[in-house]
This record gives sequence, structure tokens and C-alpha cells, in this order.
Amino acid sequence: MKSCGVSLATAATAFGDEEKKMAAGKESGESKEGSCSLTAEEREALGGLDSRLFGFVRLHENGARTKTLLDKAVRCYESLILKAEGKVESDFFCQLGHFNLLLEDYPKALSAYQKYYSLQTDYWKNAAFLYGLGLVYFYYNAFHWAIKAFQEVLYVDPSFCRAKEIHLRLGLMFKVNTDYESSLKHFQLALIDCNPCTLSSVEIQFHIAHLYETQRKYHSAKEAYEQLLQTENLPAQVKAIVLQQLGWMHHNVDLLGDKATKESYAIQYLQKSLEADPNSGQSWYFLGRCYSSIGKVQDAFISYRQSIDKSEASADTWCSIGVLYQQQNQPMDALQAYICAVQLDHGHAAAWMDLGTLYESCNQPQDAIKCYINATRSKSCNNTSTLAGRIKFLQAQLCNLPQGSLQNKTKLLPSIEEAWSLPIPAELTSRQGAMNTAQQAYKGHHPNTEPVLGLSQIPLSQQSLPVHMITSSQVDGSSSPAKKKRTSSPTKNSSENWNRTVSHTPVPQQVHSLYLTPQKLQHLEQLRANRDNLNATQKLMLEQLENQFVLIQGLHKGQNSHLAGSHDEQPPFHTGPAQCLQAASTAIQKQTGHQTLPSNSVTQGAALNHLSSHIATSGGQQGITFTKESKPSGNRSLVPETSRQFGDTPNGCAGVKGLSNHVQQLMAEPVCNPNHGDSLSPNVQISDNPQMSALLIGKASDSEGTGACDKVNNFHPSVDTKNNNSVASSPSSVISTATPSPKSIEQTTTHIVPSLNSPHRSNTLNGEGLENSQSSVKTDLPIISQKPGPHVIPSMSVSIYSSSSEVLKACRNLGKNGLSNSHILLDKCPPPRPPTSPYPPLPKDKLNPPTPSIYLENKRDAFFPPLHQFCTNPKNPVTVIRGLAGALKLDLGLFSTKTLVEANNEHTVEVRTQLLQPADENWDPTGTKKIWRCESNRSHTTIAKYAQYQASSFQESLREENEKRMQHKDYSDTESVSSDSSGRRRKGPFKTIKFGTNIDLSDDKKWKLQLHELTKLPAFVRVVSAGNLLSHLGHTVLGMNTVQLYMKVPGSRTPGHQENNNFCSVNINIGPGDCEWFVVPEDYWGVLNDFCEKNNLNFLMSSWWPNLEDLYEANVPVYRFIQRPGDLVWINAGTVHWVQAVGWCNNIAWNVGPLTACQYKLAVERYEWNKLQSVKSVVPMVHLSWNMARNIKVSDPKLFEMIKYCLLKILKQCQTLREALITAGKEVIWHGRTNDEPAHYCSICEVEVFDLLFVTNESNSQKTYIVHCQDCARKTSGTLDNFVVLEQYKMEDLIQVYDQFTLAPSLSSSS
Repeated sequence: MKSCGVSLATAATAFGDEEKKMAAGKESGESKEGSCSLTAEEREALGGLDSRLFGFVRLHENGARTKTLLDKAVRCYESLILKAEGKVESDFFCQLGHFNLLLEDYPKALSAYQKYYSLQTDYWKNAAFLYGLGLVYFYYNAFHWAIKAFQEVLYVDPSFCRAKEIHLRLGLMFKVNTDYESSLKHFQLALIDCNPCTLSSVEIQFHIAHLYETQRKYHSAKEAYEQLLQTENLPAQVKAIVLQQLGWMHHNVDLLGDKATKESYAIQYLQKSLEADPNSGQSWYFLGRCYSSIGKVQDAFISYRQSIDKSEASADTWCSIGVLYQQQNQPMDALQAYICAVQLDHGHAAAWMDLGTLYESCNQPQDAIKCYINATRSKSCNNTSTLAGRIKFLQAQLCNLPQGSLQNKTKLLPSIEEAWSLPIPAELTSRQGAMNTAQQAYKGHHPNTEPVLGLSQIPLSQQSLPVHMITSSQVDGSSSPAKKKRTSSPTKNSSENWNRTVSHTPVPQQVHSLYLTPQKLQHLEQLRANRDNLNATQKLMLEQLENQFVLIQGLHKGQNSHLAGSHDEQPPFHTGPAQCLQAASTAIQKQTGHQTLPSNSVTQGAALNHLSSHIATSGGQQGITFTKESKPSGNRSLVPETSRQFGDTPNGCAGVKGLSNHVQQLMAEPVCNPNHGDSLSPNVQISDNPQMSALLIGKASDSEGTGACDKVNNFHPSVDTKNNNSVASSPSSVISTATPSPKSIEQTTTHIVPSLNSPHRSNTLNGEGLENSQSSVKTDLPIISQKPGPHVIPSMSVSIYSSSSEVLKACRNLGKNGLSNSHILLDKCPPPRPPTSPYPPLPKDKLNPPTPSIYLENKRDAFFPPLHQFCTNPKNPVTVIRGLAGALKLDLGLFSTKTLVEANNEHTVEVRTQLLQPADENWDPTGTKKIWRCESNRSHTTIAKYAQYQASSFQESLREENEKRMQHKDYSDTESVSSDSSGRRRKGPFKTIKFGTNIDLSDDKKWKLQLHELTKLPAFVRVVSAGNLLSHLGHTVLGMNTVQLYMKVPGSRTPGHQENNNFCSVNINIGPGDCEWFVVPEDYWGVLNDFCEKNNLNFLMSSWWPNLEDLYEANVPVYRFIQRPGDLVWINAGTVHWVQAVGWCNNIAWNVGPLTACQYKLAVERYEWNKLQSVKSVVPMVHLSWNMARNIKVSDPKLFEMIKYCLLKILKQCQTLREALITAGKEVIWHGRTNDEPAHYCSICEVEVFDLLFVTNESNSQKTYIVHCQDCARKTSGTLDNFVVLEQYKMEDLIQVYDQFTLAPSLSSSS
């Protein structure tokens, strides 16, 4: 196995030396610790154990010896660290973290990793550490941080041996975060990898199919599920859940046929699913729903009963049972069923609503109001406004009733308070109690037996099943027709319609007998009161009732323990991992062992057992379960729920069930308030040993925010905080993005966390200073020799001023691992990170700065050199050049809709269907709240058809205006009415509009006149010019070095974005209408990235429209201006912007790359950031850099150094990889390049591939040349047997270009 972390063997050997040294100073009273020593054999065994084995080493089956060794190692390491008062090599903490991770002691693992992080300035070079840290974050549901850690692993080592596992987990986390594109990409990357993983390929395929379903791509999902069923030897449990999903889709999705056919297929699929897995409570529940929807009440009851028998308690099942009882006019039975549902899940909106309608039907409006209010408080409630209206209506009714009329009325049902005290049915509680006891006992001895990434019994796509509304018009489409009848008229369901009342049928009667009724409770009290006078029969009855009652109380307590806690007490989780995770660790420490999920958690079903045979897990299965039952009050979870669909299933994101470190679901409560640095006790004990805990965590400092680190994100103390002036002396300072100023560091670390020890802070132990710096190995301990393992990224002492021969000489003997990845950044730089917000923050009156504008009067003004300098000045994020068309006499009519139709009426237009909204606001489709997500659906049409739409839209607007004038002759009335309608429009259903975008004008034969007209522009804004970097690509990149056209109607939106690879852009408004622009300087893109993450959006890939209030609150300046016809807008490098059309207009746009250090630096930074985020860079910066070196003389020292360094890196990589291939006996075949041949990207991971192309034998023989990068090729075929390697450049050519690229004398010096 390729090593990926710090050499454990080396440190273990050093550990032996440390032991001997300590032994010399032992006192007689320390004989107990003498037993804590590792033999040479044990040290050797430990050398092969680190985070990479997590999930692949079974400690509780045949691995008892390994577990014993790890336990011993942890004791020895902790003992050594204590003796040295923490002053040991940082690697000891990393190893301690690995050992604790393998033992599944997550609190200790987290503390040890944090300590290593604080001591090791270049921790990011240690892939095994990042991987272990990511696994711990994943366990705690801290997906934001887990994603960052895993991404950094793949960035520093794309060939990491657990890359497949990382892609799988990233796919699951992105799925939970509703970033479906990223999720699909990572699932596909996991699927092509032939390395081992905790899931089989069919299970990954299932997740991909479910992802389609979650996205409502039902036909793709159905096709993927059906294809999966064709797989040979499909495991029974996978087959069962695929059939379950198909059944539920047919029940819910209208697109799959008419109702009768759908329900027939649904029942067939679910019955087949139950044949494969008869113990699936979820499938029984779905089957009950299907039977209920077609009126088979008795079959529905039988299925619900089976569901309760086969699986954990489900609020959905009890709610559905209540619905059936209510339909049969059995209100008391319905009441008890609904009470069961809301006691199992306090936030079950559907059950509260149904309970409200039940009380209404029984003329108990006060209780109905209470139920409706509870429903509105639930996060899963999606018709709050309707309920609010109903509550007001009932309250008004109550006010109009004569005083005392309600008190005199006999109640048909107990009040809600009385009903709440009714216990949950005895059969359920006794079963649940037994399950809890058995599982807790079993887990104590066999914590490793549950699977890791289960395909659980949950309906993976539906995230909240029975959404039963109050009025029939609002009943969810997935609800049964019978339910619709009941909702609209709950008291009029005659028993004749249902073949007599359910109470006469045997199954419902059984359900009815489950309840401990008020009569039984009263009987229990009477028996207790007369305990001394009871006969034998009565004593037996008393014993039975008391046992039943005790079990009920036990279940209630169990529920309260994980449902307690109000939403208001919980701080937001996104404030940083340390505050929350350390508090979580505290809570875990208080528990005995790893607390399991509530017994009604979905992962505990037998449906998961099929995974345990081949999925290695690491103990205490805490699957990522988001069932309502397992959440705290109010359906809260540490992880955002996936979007609710169809009938809203209760299972947050079932697609993420049970990964190998089992997310600790009960950790929501102890999360501390991030606004108080001292809210965490400094005496938190994560280690069993208080002294060890103090060493790992450190004592809280009195002063807040003196340099604590935020782990994976934010700044790193080791990074040199130079400013741009040092660019000339070090390319790294130009290119690295991870260097905020010291002031910004102070800003980002205002609230410190005791667990995060920073090199900048002195910690105290027993009143004495404890240094936490790299030089912490003081005392008598020898410094552990650090032999760089093959997993540590090597650095080379080759500068950009070395000749090519020196570079190649230094590359020799590095071996395959020398440079397996192709980063342009320096090896010494950490992975790229978004910039922190500039410091000091701008005052509020500076947040609406005036937009830099230049007014042109004539052609001379347009070609005046200072105009170019002004636009490219980094201090000006945007420049509006007004009157450009008039000054240059541009014929903008060539781009008018009429001319375009005449020229090429069948030309393709991409259409975005959007909602018409005010330019400075973005509402959700219901108009209830402002959001960042900006929805737009893609389709295609032609120029002629869009032109017709554009014209008809204009005509319709004129007609509406005329109608308004006719209706309101009085001006003031008209004004007031229009303002009212505007207010309503903001909150109401929005009008749909279509935006014609990305119309390609690159064909100079089709668009000759139009493109020729643009040659009148000044050189620096032309599509093609010698000073435009994009003109040196040598091939077309549509929309960047070619012109694109946009056809708009009012409200057409270009959502927030930075240009591809941060290049500048040019946009000219053709007219006749205006456009409104919003612009944010490049320095603030990190702030916008944070906002996107908080809103579950991908900054690079999602469609988003910023909320201006959020930006102003975060002190982000926003330039806002109107672009009129003939105006040119210059967007500078990296500027964030979003645009909305005010009127009917067309725009043309393209990108340019000024020949400046700033442009190149930002382009390279985005190239690396894209790589970290697994996003394709549209501009191939490596290919471009070599072409620039061939074609351009560079006199700017900063720009020269950056380009030269890029060439150096690539030259090293090409030579190293070439030699490694030859050494391995792999032939490199000359292939060459053709003119205008585009740069190549890996067909799997989409990174740029330069010079050496890995192509499958089949693709090579067919001349299709489907390219892979080295890493993806090795994942597909470990020995590269199925690949040929094609070479596009001779090494001599690259050497010549490298040596001839020298700094040109500047014009000023030559003159």
C-alpha cells in the first residue's frame, strides 16, 4: 500500500529510544508504568497502522490482537506525552489520533489531531492526517469541515489510496447539502475506481439512481433502478430496497402513468421487495399507504401492523393508522394513534394537522387550535399560511360563542392535555424496550457488527410522507382519495362505504387492543389503592398493568432524552468546527461508551445486515440517519435536510445511511454558543486521564482570539504573511491565496476555543508555561528523526533561474511519487483557500461606492492609453465606458433582433426559464422569504422563435399598460394601485419569463458583418489581439475568446458569478432597453463563497442571487449602476457580478486577458481552486503558459517569475513522470499535436492533462483518444495494462522553450 502519512515506523522506533531514556530516570514508585513498553515487533506492527485502515481493519472479529496492541500503544503514547509534559514531536499526536480513530474513540482522536494541527505548520502535506481528521468530522456530522479536509487530501495527493472512499463520502455529503451536480460527479469518480471501498459498486449505483430521484429526474431514476435489477447476483437487500424505491415512486409520481396502473405497479414492486426482505418495516408501511389509497382498508391495517412488528416505531405509520381510524368514524382510536405519532416525533406536522381536524370534527375548537399551532411550529410544515388562517377562523368562532357554552358541552374526546398522558400502546413499548435493552447489550460486546453505509429501509427520496392538509384543495397529491374526502368533510364518512366499521374486522380490533386506555389507567389506580385486599386474579392484573406502565414511562424518558431542547438554544453550526465539536466531545465523555441512536433509528433494521459481510466498519454504528424520530425537538439535525419532495418523507436523506464512522446523531444539544469564547469549560476532559486532557486541549486563555486556528479552513500560522511587494523575490507570495494579513487574522479568530492550541499562544500546565511551537521538544528527549516518507510531498531546491539541464538533473531519482499531481502552486504553499474579508471593514456609508465611469466624446478618447490603464487597474473592479458606440460609430443595429433573424433565424438559443422579480430582491417561489438560490430551468430554441417571444412579450406589456390607463384615469389612483400590485407581486406567485442566453457568434462565415464591426474597438477590449492572453490559447473556448449574444426581456437574470478563471470581460448593451448591474470587488469573493455555503449553494456551479441585506450586514461594498444602449461594461479580473435586464434588449460579451501579473495570478489561483473543488477549468492554464512563453516577450518581473515558475513545475512533472513510466517498463509513444488542437482534459476527473496522455488501448485503436490523467488511469487499471501513453511534445522542445523564455528589458529601460 502506498504510504500517505507521517512514517509511523520511524516514530515508533524513536518511541523506543524515548522509552529507554525515560527508564533511566524512573523512580521506584513508577513500577506500574514499567509495563507500558512496546517491543520491537509491536513497534513494527504499529508502523503500518494509520487512518487509511479505518473501516478496513476489523477489531472485534479476528482483530482482537490488533485492538489490544492499539490500546497498549495509546496508553504508552499518553504516558510518554505526560512524562514529557507535552513537549514531544508533533508526529506523536498525529499517531495518537490515528490509533484512537482506529479504536473509534472519536473525542480522543479529535483532540490528538487538533494538537498535531496546532504544532505542525505544514500539516497539510500529511494526507493521512487530513483523511483521519475528515473521518472524525464526518462522524460528528460536521460535513462542512469534512468536505474541506477530504478535498485537501485529494488536492495534495490525487493518487491517495483511499481516494475512492473519499469520493464516496463526498458524494453522500454533497447529496445531503443538495449540491446534486457535485454529488453525482463524486459518485461517478468512486464508481470507476477499482480500489477497495466500504460500498460495493451496485450500492454506489443505487445511490446514483436515488440521486436522480431526489432531483425529480424520475425517468432517469426509474431507468437506473431497473438497470440495477438486471445485475447478476444482486444482493437480496439491495434488490429489496431498489424494488421499494420503484414501488414508492410509482405510488407518488404522476409522470409514471395513470393512477390505477401506477398503484398496481407500486403494489407489485413492494410485494417483490418484501419477498426479498420480509422484515422491511418501511416496505410494509409503503404497502399500507398504497392499499389505503385504493380503499383496501383491511389490507392497509394488516400492512401497518406488519410495519410496527418488523421495524422501529414510526410516527408516519401511527399517523397513517390514525387516518384510517378517522375515516372509519372511530375518533378515540384515531386520537390515540395521532398521539402516538406526535409523541414519537414532536415535530410531525402532518399528525398535528390531522389531530386538529379530528378535534374540529368533534366540535372541540380549543384543542384544534393548539394542534394547528404545534403544526405551524414544525419545520416540516409547508402550509403555514393556510393553518394561520384556520387558527384565526377558529379563534373568531370561539369569541362569538356564548360564555360558558363550551364548559357545559360534553366532550367527545379527551382534551389534548389529557390525551398526551395516554400511554403509547403496550405492545409497541414492550417491544421497543426489549429492542433497546438487547441492542445496547449487544453493542457493548459487538460494536462492529453493523454495516457502514447502509441502504436502509427508508424511502430514500421522499422526505416526509403523509402531508395531510386541512382543506381538500391543498391535499398532497400523494395522499389517498379517501383521505381527501376525510379532510374536506371529516364527519361524513359513512361506515357503509368501508364494508362496515373497522372495529368489526379482526386486524383493527387488534390495533385497538394495543392501547392502555384511560379506563385501564383508572383501573390501575384502583388496584394500587386496594393493593392489600386483592385476590390472586386482581394481583396478576395489577402486575401486568404496572409492568406495562413502567415500560411506557421508560420509553417516554428515552424520547425526552433525545427530543428535548428548544431550537432557540442551539447556535448555528456553521460558525466553525472547534466550538461545536469540542462541546460534542464533552457530551460524549459524559456518556458511558458510544451512545447508540434511539432504538427507532432506521439503521438498526435488519435491512442493513447484508452490508456487514463485506463492509468493514468501525464500531458503534451511528449511521447518518435523519429520521424524524432520531432528531431533537423540532426535527433538528446537525446536517441540513435534503429538499422535501412529493409527500415529504421523514427521512432527511436516506441516501447517507450509515457510513463507516457512523455520525453521532445525538450531538446537537451540547453545541456551545459560538458568540462566547468562554462558553466552553477549560476543564473539558476528552482523555480518560485529566492530565492528558489538559495537555491535549490546553487551558483556556483569558484573552479571546490571539491566534487560534480554525483547523481546515481560514489561515495557517506558518504561512508567510507577505504583501504583494515581495512578489519579485518569491513567486509563492504572488500565487498563494492562503495569506491573509495579520489584521484579517485577528478578525477571523475573535472567539478562541480551548481545544485549539495555536503556535501563537502559550498554554499553562499546573501554572507553568507550556510552549506549543514547532520547537516544543525541549527537555531531555531526543528529537525524533523525520525521514520523509514517500507520502510527504518532496521539495526541490531548484529555482526558476536554474537552467533546464539543472532542472532535469534534480528530477532524476525522484521516482514515481515525486510529482504525481500537477499543481501550479509551489510545493511549499498549502491548498488554496478563499480570502478572508478585508480589514478594517468599510464604514456603512462606504458600502454603495460610485461606479467608475468614463464618458467618451470621440474616437481619440477611446484609443487614449490611460483608458486601458484605468480599466486594468486592480483598484477598479468595474468600469463603465459610456457613449462608446457613438464615439466609434459602431453599428449596433447589426446585433438587433431583426438583423439576427434575417441573418440566421434557425441559429440555436439556450433558454433559461426564470421568475420575474425585483432586481434587488430574490424570493422563494411562494414569495414568503428572501433566499440566495436563483432557480432557472434550461431548454433550447431558435433565434426566430425567441425573437417572436421577445416581440410578443413587448406587445403584451403595452396591452397591460393600456388596460391600466383605461381602468384608472385618475393619476393618483393609478399610482397607488400599481404600488399595491407591486407589493403583492413580491409576495405572490411570480410571472415566468424566458431569457435567451449563450448564443454563439464564433462562426465568422455566418456572422462576418457583426464580427468585423467589433474590430473598430480599442485593442485592449477586442476579441482578438496580441495583448490578450486568450488569443494565445491556439484554439477556441466558446464565450471566452469568441463572442456570445444574449437576448432579454425585462427581468432576465445573469446570476452571481466570477468569470471563468477570473479573466476580465467586456459587455456591450445593444439596446433598446437598459440593464442593471451589481458588482462586488474580487477581495470579497471569499465572503460570498461563505454565504453560498451557508445557503447550501456551490459558489462555482450553483445559480445564486445575493441578498443585498446580507452583504451590507457583512460590510461588503456593492457597486450598482445602469448600463444603457451603447455602454461598454469592463469587468476586471476576479470581480463578482450579477445582472438583470430592466427593459427589452440584447447584449454581446466576451472575455479578455490583459498581459498583467494581477490577471495571471488570479487565473492561476482559480485554476488551483477549481482543482480543489473538482470543477473543470475552462482555460487550460498550463497549455496557455507554454504558449505565452513561446509567443510573448515579458518585461514585467512579477509576471515573468510566475510564468517561469509554472514552466519549471510542468517541466519537472513531465520529466519525472516520463522516467517513472520508462522505469516501470511502460512504452511512451510519440503522438504529436495538430494545428488548433485543443488542450486535453481527463475524461474522468476533468483536470488538464499536458504532454503525456493516458489513453485506453481500445480508444487508441479506434482513434477516439479518450484521455485520462495518470491518477485516473491507475485507479481504472493499477498496472496501466489497459492503457497506452501518448507523448505530444518532445522533451527537447520543452527544454528549448524553457531556456529561451527570459525577462525582456522594459520599454523605459531600453529607451
